[in-house]
Amino acid sequence: MIVDDEPDMLNMIQLILKRKFDCEIVLAGSGEEGLRQLEKYQPDVIVSDIKMADLDGLTLLKLVRQFDETISVVLMTGYGTIEMAVQALRDGAYDFLEKPFDKDHLIRIVSHCLERTRLLRDNLNLQDKLSDCALPHGFIGQSPRLRATLDLISRVANTDVTVLIRGESGTGKEGAARALHEMSDRRDRKMVAVNCPALPEHILESELFGYVKGAFTGAVKDKKGLFLEAHRSTILLDEVADIPLSIQTKLLRVLQEKEIQPLGQNDCLKVDVRVVALTNRDIEAMIEVGQFREDLFYRLNVVTVTMPSLETMQEDIPLLAHHFLERYRKKYKRQELELTDDAMGYLVKRKWPGNVRELQNILKRGVLLCSSNKIKAADLDANVNNEKEKKPCLDQSRLFDMSYSGAKNEVLKQFTTRYLTEILKKNKGNVTISAKQSGLERQSFQRIMRRYNIISADFKKS
Repeated sequence: MIVDDEPDMLNMIQLILKRKFDCEIVLAGSGEEGLRQLEKYQPDVIVSDIKMADLDGLTLLKLVRQFDETISVVLMTGYGTIEMAVQALRDGAYDFLEKPFDKDHLIRIVSHCLERTRLLRDNLNLQDKLSDCALPHGFIGQSPRLRATLDLISRVANTDVTVLIRGESGTGKEGAARALHEMSDRRDRKMVAVNCPALPEHILESELFGYVKGAFTGAVKDKKGLFLEAHRSTILLDEVADIPLSIQTKLLRVLQEKEIQPLGQNDCLKVDVRVVALTNRDIEAMIEVGQFREDLFYRLNVVTVTMPSLETMQEDIPLLAHHFLERYRKKYKRQELELTDDAMGYLVKRKWPGNVRELQNILKRGVLLCSSNKIKAADLDANVNNEKEKKPCLDQSRLFDMSYSGAKNEVLKQFTTRYLTEILKKNKGNVTISAKQSGLERQSFQRIMRRYNIISADFKKS
């Protein structure tokens, strides 16, 4: 909408904008008429003169802002002062033009205004959708796959059945486990989480089942195991497929008999524990090669919840992207940031081997590293090209300026990083195959990955 009490100015601006933009242009010959047209047409952009007899442009600006803050307003005048420009911008004008103005400059400003308004309205629409599709316990989405999964979780939550939650890395398996616990009648007690591959076999056994004083060297007092800590609550066994066979046997007894036997104790103790297990492994294939007990699998697999990959719920990507963008805009005080169309298109079309977690990390890096107020596809693409994929270059000349120990550690670090990077890249991020080819146990391979901050999901897209 163009607002000016000079007909020649109205017609000139209309002619300039019609040649460039494919949009409806509404003319108003006074501030009062502009106010009436505002409610009727609800324009995206208003270009208004300041000096008008009935209702000046600064007053019109304030009324427009009260009506709809997403409308971008450009004020213009032939009697401009610095004070007037500052006041206009302070009151919320997008820009301030002095007559006579360059037509190309006007076109650029209106183009930016149209984009600003569209981004703001898209943002509001996404916020409305987010409020409509807000699901329990932090899940975001409207896709049928996600809603069906959460419906299954809600139906089994308030029971005692053992649940096996399966899915690719980054699909929210732990979040699903916490949702199960929070919707159950055990929610008043803290859920106990165990990261199974993070603990060596002898330590994992004592942590799970506990021990009595004197059970082994160093056992100077009784220790209550995690199963006892989880009595009348829920125990979460993360990456359950990585539990050694010797402990699988004891875990089977817990599931069958509802009792544990601490190390060094003859008597068994009854426990009331709901078991939830997580895995991203192909347990059936592990059973075939003797790496996982079939009877334990059937005990764990009473109810299976399979978390959908991001590829199967692409319609949720814009909602998730907006959710994470909003989170990190607030956290890092960058409220001005917006996602451009090409950035959103890139996110929707891109492969997501790391699923929702990878999307979250991409948005976080975008907010942190974007140098303008608009996140473009190029910004996100640069973040995706992880530096781990670059081959490390070892500067041998500087090794001789180090101590023997320091030089040895540097060489080992460079070699290990390069070795793990190349073998994971060759196997598309498959840790099991990479560990086997390297001659290492999977747990040892994962420990080295953690030590050098190498993430398998970074190589699944290679």
